[in-house]
Amino acid sequence: MDNQNIVVTYNVSPEQKALFLEVLESLATLTLLNEVPSAQREQVLEEANVLLSWNFPREILPHEYPRLQHVKFIQLISAGADHMPFAQLPSPIIVASNPGAYAAPMAEHVMAMTLALAKRLLIEHQKLRNGEFDQFTPNRMFSGTTAGILGFGGIGRATARLMRAFGMHIYALNQSGTSTEPTEFIGTLQDVEQVLRASDVVVISLPLTRTTRGLIGKKELAWMKPDALLVNVARGAIIDEEALYTHLKSHPTFMAGIDAWWIEPFLHGTFRMDYPFLELPNVLGSPHNSAVVSNILLDAARQAAENVKHFLKGEKVMGIVRREDYL
Repeated sequence: MDNQNIVVTYNVSPEQKALFLEVLESLATLTLLNEVPSAQREQVLEEANVLLSWNFPREILPHEYPRLQHVKFIQLISAGADHMPFAQLPSPIIVASNPGAYAAPMAEHVMAMTLALAKRLLIEHQKLRNGEFDQFTPNRMFSGTTAGILGFGGIGRATARLMRAFGMHIYALNQSGTSTEPTEFIGTLQDVEQVLRASDVVVISLPLTRTTRGLIGKKELAWMKPDALLVNVARGAIIDEEALYTHLKSHPTFMAGIDAWWIEPFLHGTFRMDYPFLELPNVLGSPHNSAVVSNILLDAARQAAENVKHFLKGEKVMGIVRREDYL
């Protein structure tokens, strides 16, 4: 491919800019959209062949979509693609997400939430603050228990490795029902009932697609053990919000770690809860920051840039999104 134009649509740091130039400058012309005068913006988009984007709907406005006639490839910095307006984009455009880019810190976050819930750290801390020294309400040990990991991609596999160190058995689900990562059981979403019934800890690390939206509702929560732990670092909409709140309220030994919420600033511009989850003692929340560690964006940007390089060189590209999963 010659004379390719790559347009970076989000505001990058100087370090990211340097990295993109280092990886891609020899293959294409690189333009940062935020450095382009507004009068030239439409022309730059019309000449673009590749877009490097993060929050695409905030960076490219709907009236600009028809300008993307020469775009062949959109590479996302984010690991998920559920925010992409697939129905409005020209169908020949290939979209690639950035799978596994945030897996290591997210797996640690899953482990931290799981440990904090199982060991009752927040509950006992609060009791101590109130002058109550409760030495004898048992907390929980992980050795010999089962972790059900729904979504066995980069995050799921990284989580499984940490959980194995605690002596946990791994039951996993992914699209293919196969994995090179060792598990006691591996299946597809067809096996969700078996995995939910068997698991002491359930981790959700699935992409949000047509199939996974609302995957965990009242029926699925009822399949789970009454004292199971549920940790969601994926997307809020995978779980029915009302069903989860009702289940937590009526099952005080059931616990949830929520990192991914239903209404969040990235997609909706605001944070809102329709149910007071954080008033429940069996809930631990974090502000969808499981991936946010220092330098992670630089690492994610490098992985994304390498993927663009593979695309331009006609090599194998990872993370290609099937738009039929989202439409």
